Amino acid sequence: MSETHQSFDPAAADPRAFRDALGRFVTGVAVITCATKDGPLGIAANSFASLSLDPPLVLWSPAKSSGRYPFFVAAQHFAIHILSSDQEAICRAFARSGESFDLANWQSSPEGVPLIEGCVARFECEKVAEHDGGDHTILIGKVHRVATLPGDPLIFCGGRYGGFAAGS
Repeated sequence: MSETHQSFDPAAADPRAFRDALGRFVTGVAVITCATKDGPLGIAANSFASLSLDPPLVLWSPAKSSGRYPFFVAAQHFAIHILSSDQEAICRAFARSGESFDLANWQSSPEGVPLIEGCVARFECEKVAEHDGGDHTILIGKVHRVATLPGDPLIFCGGRYGGFAAGS
């Protein structure tokens, strides 16, 4: 039995339909942190991607509509934390508030960036470029330090958090 695909022009359709279609892509969950003059700041994001192995570059994209946006665009150093499957509460907290550090064990890097413990991977970065990306800005960081721990990542799909189930 053949299924009928829903097809639409995302520029003309209800923005929720486009967002729902994008939500079918399974992503990892990250918390990005930076230092500000008022203290540490974090934000939950799924817009993280690797960019280059040589030089070691990654990217992420904060929304211009976020109240935390100006701080992350201004930051010269930031850290990307790939959350473990048992860190959903941390992710939810940073999705709501950038000051949710009381839920996580953390320390400051030599550059003053908050580093959250217990993540399956952490990338300490220096911003090397930024590009307009519509309602987001694409921030590119050169990775200076990496830390990893064994464990499964927290994943996100269709507005829900979950875990990774390995197949054969």
